[in-house]
Amino acid sequence: MSEPDRSQRRGERDRPNPAHVVADADVLVADLLVGGDAREALDHVRRHSWVDLVASDPLLERTETLVARLADPDLAADHCERLEDERVRVEHPEGDHPALASAYRGNAAHLLTYDEALGSAQAGLSLQARVSVSVRPPDAFARLFDPESLYEALAADAENGGEGGAYPGPDRDPRA
Repeated sequence: MSEPDRSQRRGERDRPNPAHVVADADVLVADLLVGGDAREALDHVRRHSWVDLVASDPLLERTETLVARLADPDLAADHCERLEDERVRVEHPEGDHPALASAYRGNAAHLLTYDEALGSAQAGLSLQARVSVSVRPPDAFARLFDPESLYEALAADAENGGEGGAYPGPDRDPRA
């Protein structure tokens, strides 16, 4: 079974890609400094080569600033460098909310954030006209993420270059 073609999963369709995930700066910082739900949610992304973390430069800059302020500038730089290597990079206009714009430009189906305003019903109604993205806290994503169902749906979807096949399980070490 060949994995779904990555080039087909990088925002080249109108519908959101369920294998594209954006983590807001608060989640990226919590993943590094606290662990818990943020780490559990992002480990789902890191365990599967066919699930992509989408992030713009401004989102990574915001993350680096927060880590430097809360912990250490060297740790912040190292963390940002790792994220740069792992992410699908997207660009967006200056002044846009980095996580929302990353989700929109990266055609992401999931936006993980602790920002209750982004996850509110009012925000959902406002966003619905512009972008189809599920905004949820990391604990909800970690509980609901079903890699087997997602893999099988992507693999069977001819538009994603899939050939069908069973979920092979995680193919990466999230701590590597």
